[in-house]
Amino acid sequence: MNNTMRNLLVAAGLALTPLAQAMAADKADIAVLIPGKHNDGGFMQAAHTGYEKIRDQLDVNASFVSNISATSDPVLLTEAMRELAQKGPDMIIAHGGQCNGPAETVSQEFPDIKFVVIQGHVQGPNLSSYVVRQEDSAWLAGALAGLTTESDVVGHISGAWPKPGLIGRAAFYDGLMHVNPDAKYLTWFTGDLDNTGINAEAAAAEIAHGADVIYTMLNAGRQGVVDEIKKHNGEVRHIGNVSDWTQVDDTFVGSAVADASVAILNAAQDFTTGKWQPNQITEIGLGQGDVVKLTLADDVSPEVRAKLDELAEKLISGEITMKTTYEGKEFHPATGDFVEQSFKETLKTKS
Repeated sequence: MNNTMRNLLVAAGLALTPLAQAMAADKADIAVLIPGKHNDGGFMQAAHTGYEKIRDQLDVNASFVSNISATSDPVLLTEAMRELAQKGPDMIIAHGGQCNGPAETVSQEFPDIKFVVIQGHVQGPNLSSYVVRQEDSAWLAGALAGLTTESDVVGHISGAWPKPGLIGRAAFYDGLMHVNPDAKYLTWFTGDLDNTGINAEAAAAEIAHGADVIYTMLNAGRQGVVDEIKKHNGEVRHIGNVSDWTQVDDTFVGSAVADASVAILNAAQDFTTGKWQPNQITEIGLGQGDVVKLTLADDVSPEVRAKLDELAEKLISGEITMKTTYEGKEFHPATGDFVEQSFKETLKTKS
């Protein structure tokens, strides 16, 4: 019995025969931990797509847990990962850099389980990371913003701030500065990837201060930004991330695609084929298939397209070296002031 048929029987409430149960028990158990909502249309949904690929393409017992913490609370994530480990799977694949710390802790408590963090930067005796280099497409997204802004004010909004999110923000800014060094940059982390209200408020404030292109690194909260941008009759454009948002809404001028579902499937495949190794970080970046790329709306000019293609080739060749740290201040939407980056730490006490 293949894994798809087994799942269909279980979903239908039909009991498996003892022989089928024994067959299922012989298979590897791979569990995917998804911190946010698995149907958010963004980064977390990519994780669920990865789970579906494992379920449908590999002969394993696949499962997932989701909707643990929209604010990426490390205590809640650690508790959820520990609870999952206590069930005894062969491998736990945790989605997102916010799982770095929890994985380091829990992997030490369960040395017989293999742990993977997607978009992570951690390693250990039974721990590795698989990374889709979202910073590559984020850099190109910054260049797109710099080439298409008419106000020379560009915004960025994200929710939580794990290391990959910080790197992506910095890469976007570096791409912006590469093509438009005079642009003003409004960047803010709202503290919640899924809350449509607070992310809409951040967008409204950035627009009020002149932003006509906004890059979002959000999950379900992105819809709040979409709704706010729609109020401005085409005068403000949006750049998405993870998946191709230009196919979803015409407010998007582009999208920094970074399909993390591929990394999830790769980790599981490596495990089933015996190729998985601990103490390792495996990366997929620009130029390695369609996993990482910048997509563009139909109305982007041929001149801008040609320039972005040229920049992409220079990134791939190493002629351009991106900067992955941002040292500037952040824009506080509630006050309109620019504040030190440490200010956002105060949001943790409110979540």
